[in-house]
Amino acid sequence: MSDDTLCDLTASEASELFRKRTLSPVELMTAVIRRAEATEPAISAFTYTHFDAALEAAREAETRFMRGEARGLGPLSGLPVAVKDSGEIEAMPNSMGSLAYKDHIAKRTSLANARVVEAGAIVHARTATPEFSCAVTCHSRLWGVTRNPHNTEYSPGGSSGGSGACLAAGSAILATGSDIAGSIRIPASCCGVVGYKPPHGRIPMDAPFNLDRYCHAGPIARSVADTIMLQNVMAGPHPADCTSLNAAAPISQVGRGLNGLRIAASFDLGFYEVDPDVRANMAQALDLFRDLGCQVEEVNLPWTTALEQAALTHLTHIFGASIAADMEGREDVMTGYARAFAEGSRGASARDHLRGLEVEARSGAEFGALMESFDLFICPTTALPSVPATFDHSTDQLTINGTQVDPFLGWVMTPAFNILSACPVLAVPSGRSHSNVPTGIQIVGKALQEQRVFDAGLAYEQACGGFRRG
Repeated sequence: MSDDTLCDLTASEASELFRKRTLSPVELMTAVIRRAEATEPAISAFTYTHFDAALEAAREAETRFMRGEARGLGPLSGLPVAVKDSGEIEAMPNSMGSLAYKDHIAKRTSLANARVVEAGAIVHARTATPEFSCAVTCHSRLWGVTRNPHNTEYSPGGSSGGSGACLAAGSAILATGSDIAGSIRIPASCCGVVGYKPPHGRIPMDAPFNLDRYCHAGPIARSVADTIMLQNVMAGPHPADCTSLNAAAPISQVGRGLNGLRIAASFDLGFYEVDPDVRANMAQALDLFRDLGCQVEEVNLPWTTALEQAALTHLTHIFGASIAADMEGREDVMTGYARAFAEGSRGASARDHLRGLEVEARSGAEFGALMESFDLFICPTTALPSVPATFDHSTDQLTINGTQVDPFLGWVMTPAFNILSACPVLAVPSGRSHSNVPTGIQIVGKALQEQRVFDAGLAYEQACGGFRRG
């Protein structure tokens, strides 16, 4: 097979070929590394690369597959998996996108990453993130600007921007992400791939952010089946995380029919300005769901920009305070957006946090009442296809449809479902914009009802003819 064919394989396809002994992990890893070497100068999806060690691990996996030892191998064995440069892997460098951590070597492996490594994944690269993952774009003083493979003038989104970009470029087969305000789903949308925010607690997290219900780890992939594969590997309780949920049945890759499924849809969540391309592509996606036998009804949510402000208050109060404490006395090496985030936390008050919680509780109750009559909810993932690759929300302004919006959260329609943290959310592509940057939709389920979200995603993907690169 050609490099193009190999780099376009899904993880499910590659794993099957490994087990049939018609494809070697070395062949796949070699093709992926060559693709990375060709694309990285333009997109900069990776921070650290471990190509020599990855090839050695691929040779070991090849030997075992060729000996017929597939049953003893993990579900990700032989696959090139790019891991976000935020969570740690023991003995590997881990920068969190910050100059302050450019020489940091991890002494342990994060709970979520441990599951990936134990399943046999070959971590050939770490993926770029904005400093401390505190932006929804992807550039830092340490690693420069990560760009969208579909149009390098634009951002791949963030904070898991490198993960989305490398999948779109073909320089990884699977990738990991984290999501505290949409950081998995935004890059999935901007890069035309699939991302999943599981219910809080489904994937164990490290302290103290395991206690922040906004915070999730999760998979990013090029197909819904691959997303399920990685999610099933990462999910499950862990004694080190008191919020981790008891084991659920593995998510099935065999979707059920959607005939009669009731879907509520909103183009704007009640208050977002939404780009015409995003609207048009979502309308086409909803038509596909109707063709699949779903009852789709556009609904009006009573949400306002107070919800956006509540999310920002929450993030500033907890996440911003964490950055401020970590960077005390080292502000001179911080990016402007990280410094602004840290400084904002110093003015956050407990009263502000409480008021934000009141808005969150009211908004959650409103959504819960709405969903009494529906099985799923669908909305855009982002209100714009993307923003310029160098966009800095701490200094730049942003307008949509001629209206000025909040430059940080005003173009991403994801934080509401970090507030509704028990809801599973699958982000899938909906089409392309006039700039060739992809757009996406979020398929939102009721609390903990993951299989229904994936049934919808599998059926929609099949109706689309797949989500291949290009």
